[in-house]
Amino acid sequence: QVQLVESGGGLVQAGGSLRLSCAASGSIFSIYAMGWFRQGPGNQRELVTGISSGGSANYVDSVKGRFTISRDNAKNTVYLQMGSLEPEDTAVYYCYADIVRYTSTGRVPVQRYWGQGTQVTVSS
Repeated sequence: QVQLVESGGGLVQAGGSLRLSCAASGSIFSIYAMGWFRQGPGNQRELVTGISSGGSANYVDSVKGRFTISRDNAKNTVYLQMGSLEPEDTAVYYCYADIVRYTSTGRVPVQRYWGQGTQVTVSS
């Protein structure tokens, strides 16, 4: 099996910073894209940012210049550095990873796995 465990959420004042981490573990053969979604109060879940295995990243317009995604392939971990936070960034943040895992009988085709979610609250 595969698990994604997130850490780093919390309460911060507007203008502040937070760093989220998401570590994948288990029977991992390879990891392709990793990234972060978020879901704010009354909103649909939206893609915030993603990063390929080679390090190419994309961002939703609302976070460009403020958020930075990175990954450590040796640690199977993705990070989200969030700066200049705004109350509108308040949401539960979910990491994802597209993973090929192995079993005793071979490899399982790529599937998307999700973290448990971490709350980020930005006060004005």
